[in-house]
Amino acid sequence: MRARRWAGAVTGLGLAASVLLPVSGADAAERHGGGGARPCPTLDASLPWYGENRAALQEFIDEAGRCGRNAGRHGPRPLALFDWDNTVVKNDVGDATTFWSLRNGKIRQPPGKDWSRTSPYLTPAASAALSAACGTATPAGRPLPTGTDADCADEILSVYSSGTSTAGAAAFAGYDHRRMEPAYAWANQLLAGYTEREVAGFAAAARAENLAAPVGTLQQVGTKQVTGWVRYYDQQRDLIAVLKRAGFDVRIITASPQTVVQVWGRSLGIAPDEVVGIDSRTRNGKRTYDIRGCGGAADNTVITYLDGKRCFVNQDILGVRGAKAYELQPAERRQKFGAGDSDTDATFVRDATGLRLAVNRQKTELMCRAYANADGRWLVQPMFIEPRGQKATPYPCSTAGYVNPDGSKAPLLDDAGNVVPDQVDRVHG
Repeated sequence: MRARRWAGAVTGLGLAASVLLPVSGADAAERHGGGGARPCPTLDASLPWYGENRAALQEFIDEAGRCGRNAGRHGPRPLALFDWDNTVVKNDVGDATTFWSLRNGKIRQPPGKDWSRTSPYLTPAASAALSAACGTATPAGRPLPTGTDADCADEILSVYSSGTSTAGAAAFAGYDHRRMEPAYAWANQLLAGYTEREVAGFAAAARAENLAAPVGTLQQVGTKQVTGWVRYYDQQRDLIAVLKRAGFDVRIITASPQTVVQVWGRSLGIAPDEVVGIDSRTRNGKRTYDIRGCGGAADNTVITYLDGKRCFVNQDILGVRGAKAYELQPAERRQKFGAGDSDTDATFVRDATGLRLAVNRQKTELMCRAYANADGRWLVQPMFIEPRGQKATPYPCSTAGYVNPDGSKAPLLDDAGNVVPDQVDRVHG
């Protein structure tokens, strides 16, 4: 990467913001392709970004993409990785599909009418609550009438959305908190018994409804009101398109069901094989309750979540096999760019070697790393739609910035092993 024309972190912004210096004639010629070549791809100046974020992104694209000084050399294209929900779109497409499935009676009675079969982490209390609410009248393998049976819909929704039964009992236990979020996995597991084509149809129907609904729409599932709209972020749509035109290999790494995000990604030019998400095993062409593992770990023990995202990036995109997929890879192999909004994204975004974009949803580990900005490669961006106001208290990076595998909290350490100080929320709506 050539010497930047944008300078490190700007204290007032809390991010690696562009401080543009005069551009030389040679640089200007290169920016426009030089010698009659086609112009370098440019981000849409009419789309608002916070502070100097667009300029910093443009400079990075110019340097690392096909217009950079190393353009034309042999080797793999630079890799750019995006989380999906609340990073590329506002709201959650996994939620949207789950809510649609509940409203339309698509979730099947488990084998033996035993809810513990749906997830190895479902607690006995949650399994019993689901059995009591959904009953035994529906034969195993047949769709439950959640569109009309509010008790059943409410119980499933509570377990999925809150991680508890409607009575408040913990719904999941016994998992690695840096590799698994069982509620996310359960959304995928609840679609067992369908073909991938059928699930894609559910996702397409939910997509159409959520894009057509006005911003702020609520929909009713059981007796509850839940989010009923999704929007693509225009800025991220533009960024993905420009990165692709600049020669980047753009991929999505998501903790939503892979098939669902494949449906949503098509309109952004994201091919199905460019999406890595929660991926069900199939039998006789239909989904099972088993989820494909990573890094030699057994099925159902890891998903595309936090450190699990690193594993799937390394395994499915970089081709690293076995337990080494959990390890930080050499810089020359890793992604140049990473973008995310949540702690589930903290590890893979941190692994990016060129530039890292944190969409501020006030998630502790991600924002602690972004605001600390130890190497000047982090950008912080308020949500493009309905950005949050300033967090009232500092992020507790020095005491509770890191989640241990057992779910306990610990101080967050930087790459040198030093405790990251608490950080004030400086970039917000």
